[in-house]
Amino acid sequence: MNDVSSATGAAGAASGSELAPDSKAEAVELLAAVGAIRRVVRRTVRGSALVQPLPPARSELLRLTARQPGISVADAAHELRLAPNSVSTMVSQLTADGLLTRSRAACDGRSVRLEVTPAGAERIAQWHDMRAEVAGRALDEISDPDRQAIRAAIGALNRLAERMEAL
Repeated sequence: MNDVSSATGAAGAASGSELAPDSKAEAVELLAAVGAIRRVVRRTVRGSALVQPLPPARSELLRLTARQPGISVADAAHELRLAPNSVSTMVSQLTADGLLTRSRAACDGRSVRLEVTPAGAERIAQWHDMRAEVAGRALDEISDPDRQAIRAAIGALNRLAERMEAL
């Protein structure tokens, strides 16, 4: 048995149910399509002269901190599923770049709380704008039935992400 099949078997056993025959094939196609979209957007944003690209993990930490101002390093590490020392290193780099600030928590003075700086917020806004521009241009060029199918799938994709997170 190879690593892939043993991992799949373990996931199926952990959930208490067997995978429907077509579910795995559909999942492979879905993840390939989503991955292709993410790669195109990432390449386009990285190719932009507007901002110096951040490594993906630092970008994710910056966006997490914007969503959860005042998050601790430990909580960010847990949320991102990374080692706390890795997140601490990224915090130091983002702080040196002027994108994050660290401050001591008022309640205990030992833990560090993270905040996005105005420059960090601007970086996130530019990133969102560029991503939306790329996707919007592509949506403008596809057929109305495809566009309607994508619009109809958004809610289902969000629910799928929630179920995946719960597993």
